[in-house]
This record gives sequence, structure tokens and C-alpha cells, in this order.
Amino acid sequence: MFHVDIPRRKSRQIMVGSVAVGGDAPISVQSMTNTETCDVEATLAQVRRLAQAGADIVRVSVPSLDAAEAFGKIKERSPVPLVADIHFDYRIALRVAELGADCLRVNPGNIGREERVRAVVQAARDRGIPIRIGVNAGSLEKDLQKKYGEPTPDALVESALRHIDILSRLDFPDFKVSLKASDVFTTVEAYRKLAGQIEQPLHLGITEAGGFRAGSVKSAIGLGLLLTQGIGDTLRISLAADPVEEVKVGFDILKSLRLRNKGVNIIACPSCSRQEFNVINAVNALEARLEDILEPLDVAVIGCVVNGPGEAREAAIGIAGGSPNLLYIDGKPSHKVAEAELVDELERQIRAKIAQMRAHPKEERTIPIQSVG
Repeated sequence: MFHVDIPRRKSRQIMVGSVAVGGDAPISVQSMTNTETCDVEATLAQVRRLAQAGADIVRVSVPSLDAAEAFGKIKERSPVPLVADIHFDYRIALRVAELGADCLRVNPGNIGREERVRAVVQAARDRGIPIRIGVNAGSLEKDLQKKYGEPTPDALVESALRHIDILSRLDFPDFKVSLKASDVFTTVEAYRKLAGQIEQPLHLGITEAGGFRAGSVKSAIGLGLLLTQGIGDTLRISLAADPVEEVKVGFDILKSLRLRNKGVNIIACPSCSRQEFNVINAVNALEARLEDILEPLDVAVIGCVVNGPGEAREAAIGIAGGSPNLLYIDGKPSHKVAEAELVDELERQIRAKIAQMRAHPKEERTIPIQSVG
């Protein structure tokens, strides 16, 4: 299969709990809970669902000191590293640092007096906790809004550099930065501008992207443009939808660029009058049944004999429509399958292949790091 290695921007590596971000680490996928944080059980249940979907890191909003105490309880039982999302109140940052936060999402310039900023940075330094600077077009500083008239790429970069300068003065290099806008071109240009000015990892996202369909498309375009230029070390797809869908879309974007292989990659035709079985029903059923599989595997589901054999030969498991349909395993014809047994047989063969892979594991493939520009 033809493949292009994407030279990735070389960035400083930080650790968010057990997950490496930047450097030669795989691009990580994040999401954020939307439950009431003080409802510990509901939030923890959502964190676990996100982890089961493959999320590497989960962000949790911590708007109050009560929420900080709840965050600590959630953290004790979380299966993945947690980022504490904090705005303005430095006391919350200090408390969640004590309670084991894996990362602080806090903009230093918004905390207030310098001694408060120093206290937060020192707490992070003492506990080995990185900071995420998050610049958002919807919450730019008033003077920057006045200076630029609107959230331009330069406005986003200038805002980020203000916060970065504070951490630089305090000799704290372990941070990552996001520059998010709801407009694709603004976001992409802002990341491009900042990428050449700092060495820290970049957290990608199109903020407030929209509902599931429109937001997925907008995120795929924006993040795809950046990722193909080697920019991006971690990402979140911001959707007005179930957070689990954010994780799925994030991995789908990375899989489409061969930047990260996680979960079953179904190669399916759009279906047409040539199809010998109901492709749409088969694909929907397989996606629902195989959500628990996180290992990478290419599966081809093609409904006719025109393109089916070629695609099936390129996949680990493939089905080519015919009379009857022909199953391929490791690129070779295996046996015929009637439509009534098609989904069950595909699932059986896929799970057998996954069991074989688990018995002989290989490291997850990632794009090799090369210095850019």
C-alpha cells in the first residue's frame, strides 16, 4: 500500500500522567466530560466510557473548590490521566495539584497577582505536573479584541505568547498550548504561526465545531491540514454530541492519515446497484459489534466483484460481494459466505485475527519524527 511519511514538527516531550505528549510519542486523543463534576459517580462513569473508547487523556471541568474535592475522588479511580480545567481561581489549581491532577489547564495571565501565579507554577513544578495554556477566540483579552478588531490568527498568537512569557520568566518549560477558534482558517493559521516560535507540544482542536456531522467535517479539515504539515501532538474533537463520539472521530482522523492505528479500520464501498449484499447494514452492524477492539486492523467490506477482490486482498480480513460472497484472509481467498451469515462470520474472523495479534503483539506504529523547516 502506498504510504507517505509525514515529517512531524519536533517538540519538547512532556508527561501527562503516564501519557507522553510531544517528542516521538504517538499523537494522543483527548475528550472532556460534560457531567456535573460534583456528581462523582456520573463523571467517573463517563471517564470510563471515554477510556473504553480509547481516550488517552480526559479533561474535567473544576469550577469551584467543591468540584476540586470531587475531582480528587474521581482521580483516585480514573483509568486514564485527568486534566483539571480551571479558570481564574488559583486556589482551585493549588488544591487539584495536591489531589493528583495530571495536568493543569490554566492560563497564567488570568490568575491575577504574580505571587498567585508563582504559587501555582511552584505547585506544578514540585509535583511534576505540566500546564496547558488554552487560548480561545471567544475569550480573548479585551485589549487584543480592541487592537485586532476580531479574533485573528495574530491575536490568538499574541495572547498565547503573553501566557508563555509568564511561564518562561518563571523557568517552567513543561507546558502545551492550544489556539482554538471555530473558524478553520483562523485556527490553522494561528497554529502555523506559533509552531515555529516555541518548542512545546501543541494541542489541536477546532473549538465549538458544531454538531456531530458538521463538527466532524470541520475538525477533519482543520486538523487534517495541520497534521499533514507535521503540526500537532495531541488533539480533541469538540462536538455538540456524546463525548465518546469525539474520541472515535479523533482516531478516525489519525487513522485516515496513517498517523495512528487504533481500532478496526473498515474500508467500505458506498453501495450501489451492483452490491450483492446490504453493505450499509453490514458496516453499521460491524461498527457496533467491534467497538471494544482497540488493536489496529484493516477490514474491507465491498459489495461487488468489480472492486471487491482488489480491496479485500489489501486488507487483513475482506469480503467481496458475489454469488455467493467470498471471504479473504490475509489477502487470499478463504471461503464463501452467504449473506445471512456474513456479519457473524466477519466478526468471528476479525476476533480470531485480533486474538492472534494479542498473542504476538507489536508496537503501535507511528510516523517517524523528522525535523521540520
